[in-house]
Amino acid sequence: MNPLSPLYRLADRLRYRKHGDSGKHGEDLAHRYLRRAGLLVVARNWRPPQGGGEIDLIACENSASGDTLVFIEVKYRASGEWGAPERNVDNEKRIALRRAARDYVRRARADPERIRFDVIAITGGEIEHLKDAFPPL
Repeated sequence: MNPLSPLYRLADRLRYRKHGDSGKHGEDLAHRYLRRAGLLVVARNWRPPQGGGEIDLIACENSASGDTLVFIEVKYRASGEWGAPERNVDNEKRIALRRAARDYVRRARADPERIRFDVIAITGGEIEHLKDAFPPL
């Protein structure tokens, strides 16, 4: 555990209490989780220039079979009272994420066969990483 973790958590609580941006808080938690899991986060809140969606986090995962570009949608709920956060990634959201990801892949000259869509669902303090949450199509 990082010795500065308690300080980071305190700073986060103070910042989010002032601004009330729970989505940003969820993205920060997901970013830290991904770094601990060994992924390299290459972009946050990426939007294609023509509009049409935002990708919360883009990461690169190294494996023996090669690098995979991972597009991550983060869903945060302070409690489970309103249901599972990942249920809010509906078909319309998936279409927008795929469109934005295609644009990113084209601009980065990445291999479109080596991409994956994940969802990170955060309920309270619990983080659930759903790998390959939906197909790239």
